[in-house]
Amino acid sequence: MAGKLNKVAPLTGWRLFLASVIARSYPRIIGQQRETSWMLFDVLMPIGTMVAYVFVYRALRAPEEYIGFVVMGGAMTAFWMNILWSMSSQLYWEKEQGNLALYIMAPNSMMSILLGMALGGMVATTLRALVVTLAGTVLFGVTYQVSSFVQLFAVFILAMLALYGMGMMLASVFLLFGREAWHMANLAQEPIFLVSGFYFPITSFPFWVSALASLLPLTIGLDAMRQLVFPSGALLGFLDVGTEIAILAGLSVVFISAAKILLDYTEKLAIREGRITESRR
Repeated sequence: MAGKLNKVAPLTGWRLFLASVIARSYPRIIGQQRETSWMLFDVLMPIGTMVAYVFVYRALRAPEEYIGFVVMGGAMTAFWMNILWSMSSQLYWEKEQGNLALYIMAPNSMMSILLGMALGGMVATTLRALVVTLAGTVLFGVTYQVSSFVQLFAVFILAMLALYGMGMMLASVFLLFGREAWHMANLAQEPIFLVSGFYFPITSFPFWVSALASLLPLTIGLDAMRQLVFPSGALLGFLDVGTEIAILAGLSVVFISAAKILLDYTEKLAIREGRITESRR
């Protein structure tokens, strides 16, 4: 019929989910190019800490493998900082800026929004991790001997799935705690640096401390990658690589499922009661 306007069918289902992921990841990727000073600080700060630990180990005449452990830990620091500040605290910041209500009212799921944030942030974070690794390799002459590229790829992918699943879960937890989110993020930073073994093998801890620390994806992921990348890494590993891969797969399922449950709860709370935090008015 002449003059009839063509109507575009609204996106639903997986198409809406995928479109939301792409749309939300776009600002993260473009924003990194506009704020180059952030990239400079995000790269220089991990390198500074890494260099300090390298000098300490060399002053103590520690085994040379520890230098490689420090370089890999410094690279993985970028992912934890991205989770802590760009994922866990993100919904709280969006609430403070007045954007969270729009996310709640939108027809897409909160999971797709946070997944878009994760993918967008992961692109820049991976580049920073590569720069830190390259700098450590060149400055300190670290050598690598990968025993299995397939297992190394599986460990990295599963560690990222579990880690970003934990970030999405913590986003809801931090939001539900309201104004305490900022303090919780600050509180979690240094303990995670310690128990994740960023700059030393977790076998330095007693067994049960290492076992509890392994509930963090970064801890078990770093341990597995060190075993696969350094010749003597298996001697300083906590568990064998196959077991650690299975643990990472389990953590991925647990954290992503918990994130889905908590995000749904937060969304229902906002719609039903007109509030988001647990504090009663």
